[in-house]
Amino acid sequence: MSDIVLRQAETDAEVAGCFPVMAQLRPHLASAEELVARVARQRETGYCILAAWCDGKPVALAGYRVQVNLIYGKFLYVDDLVTEADRRRSGLGARLLDVLAIDAGRLGCERLVLDTALDNVLAHHFYYRQGLLACALRFRRPVAAP
Repeated sequence: MSDIVLRQAETDAEVAGCFPVMAQLRPHLASAEELVARVARQRETGYCILAAWCDGKPVALAGYRVQVNLIYGKFLYVDDLVTEADRRRSGLGARLLDVLAIDAGRLGCERLVLDTALDNVLAHHFYYRQGLLACALRFRRPVAAP
């Protein structure tokens, strides 16, 4: 994996280039333009994308932000973690999480936190192997817009 470089997707063009990978995790996103617009809004709350680049193209990525709340104190929240389907099991997800954990410590965070669907059993196994532990259930319900 020496041809892989981990670095931030900073420009709109780089974020747009993340769309094919992000769409594998977030298929409701309709286009690269929609991804760029959503990332621009999320950047207002500190959202960043760390991507694994191969030949100038993202092949895995982690969208994350630093947050503070009463449950965890200061923590790094991973919104998105995805690797291209044909590169899964290559260690890229683990590399991204390792870098994020190091950054979290450097930023004074007490922990790294992420959510995953209850039926995403393959991801559960991956997260356990990476040292993450299941510690909560998240409940939600839709609300009507006013």
